[in-house]
Amino acid sequence: MARASFGGRRLAIVASAGVLALGLAACGGSSGGGESSSAAPAPDSSSAAPAPAPAEPVKVTLITKDSTNPFFVAMQEGAKEAAAASGVELTVGSGSAEGDDAGQIALIEQAIARGDAGILITPISVNVNAAIEQARAAGLYVIALDTPTDPPDVVDITFATDNCLAGEAIGQWAAGWLNGEKATIARLVIFNDRMVSVDYCRDNGFLKGMGIDIKDLTIMGDEAETGTYSTGAGGDYEIVCLEATGANQEGGRAGMEKCLAANPDINVVYTINEPTAFGAAEALKAAGKTIGTDVIIVSVDGGLAGVEAVKAGEIQATSQQYPLLMAKLGVEAIKTIADGGAPPSPTSANGEFFDTGVKLCTEQPMDTVTAAEQWTAQECIDNAWG
Repeated sequence: MARASFGGRRLAIVASAGVLALGLAACGGSSGGGESSSAAPAPDSSSAAPAPAPAEPVKVTLITKDSTNPFFVAMQEGAKEAAAASGVELTVGSGSAEGDDAGQIALIEQAIARGDAGILITPISVNVNAAIEQARAAGLYVIALDTPTDPPDVVDITFATDNCLAGEAIGQWAAGWLNGEKATIARLVIFNDRMVSVDYCRDNGFLKGMGIDIKDLTIMGDEAETGTYSTGAGGDYEIVCLEATGANQEGGRAGMEKCLAANPDINVVYTINEPTAFGAAEALKAAGKTIGTDVIIVSVDGGLAGVEAVKAGEIQATSQQYPLLMAKLGVEAIKTIADGGAPPSPTSANGEFFDTGVKLCTEQPMDTVTAAEQWTAQECIDNAWG
């Protein structure tokens, strides 16, 4: 088995918006005048003060991992809407692709040079930590979105889904679907050459949800390749593969092909996100597999295309996140702080981040799922981004 080692809108919108209410300040000026004559004396400078110069707009930079993944496109849209509503001057940028640490670092440096009030960032890896610390030392308020930094206190706060819980929910669902049958598992992750918390947290959360022993949350691939899972009826499991995909459709297809070559009897496919799931589905169909009968696909993100795929039976369960909300609240938080207001506080159970919520989207609810509320595909479509 390929192994990778790493070191370490509905309900949610109402709740979160109440916590981070935005206060907007208005400013104005006054002018004075006097009578004039042909022999008017020199003006008395003490009688009329010049109007104050207009305040500089609050500047915020949003840095995403890329600008093509629908999740990050939605995040950018949410930030732009919030910035327009609150008078924030927003700069949007991204790495050229998943893995472009240097692109993110350059954008951080530009935000510092520009004198921004803050940065919103979906950090690619620990390689951007030093640049984030430099920004904070320069007085910028830095918020991680979706992907917590490692360690969490590299940024001021994180606005995110609980990715571990999102993974756990789909793992619990998969165990319920199996109902005691042997699990022959393929795992399609992002990277095999760096540590990213969203990657190991979703993946290990999935294993934990199934009831498979994991040794270290921050390491992918150190669990036993065979053994038993304990959730629901429980049963035997075999992990066939752990393939890096870049979190995109082509990577998902190629990774799934490798896994099927290793073992054509795979019946459970975990994918890091829905674009990866779409690629995996292509490979499974090409191999003659009937998705939903021979094999199930579980994923995380909950974009419109993803939850429509749940409704169509292409994906059996996915955990829905809310990237527009993350970005909206992030912009509002930095504006509030720049205007002299209080910074946001963590709301997660572990006190480490601001939890923007998660739902499990499926057409086949399982009583094994306790990590998240289960919604129908249509409920998730009604709340989807993208």
